[in-house]
Amino acid sequence: MTNEVIDLGNGLEIHFCLDAADTGAQFTMFKVVIHPNAKVPAAHYHDNFDETLFALKGTLTLTVDDQVMELHPGDYYFIKRGRIHSFTNSTDQIVEILAYANPGVFTSNYFKDILSVLKAGGPPDMARVEGNYDPARTGACSQPLKRFPCKRLTLTSIVR
Repeated sequence: MTNEVIDLGNGLEIHFCLDAADTGAQFTMFKVVIHPNAKVPAAHYHDNFDETLFALKGTLTLTVDDQVMELHPGDYYFIKRGRIHSFTNSTDQIVEILAYANPGVFTSNYFKDILSVLKAGGPPDMARVEGNYDPARTGACSQPLKRFPCKRLTLTSIVR
């Protein structure tokens, strides 16, 4: 079992519980700790997996397509693949959510790649970012959507 914490250093922590390697690619499960005013991913969607969020602590503001909602401890929300979503912590309290991706298409290495790019300093080395990025692993690519002001989640969209 994976028990790894990846501190992205921008108010966002990923605590891996089970990754694709642990579950035979059936699912990935991790806790996300979101500090007040944390830098969070831009609005994005996933082609190859569904995502379920379960609120553990605090109040998460979640936007799915054009619907804005708050998740409080004990609340959950299923995000079907292809739906555009983003989240923020607009409170002065720490927010914790449990995220479940089905099927399990990524491991903690995905977030380690993000961390290495963020820690490099200066503008990101896009050749390195794209070289470490495997769209099949995350179900995402860097092509913008035409109808909505967002991108599929990529290393590029996080570091820009």
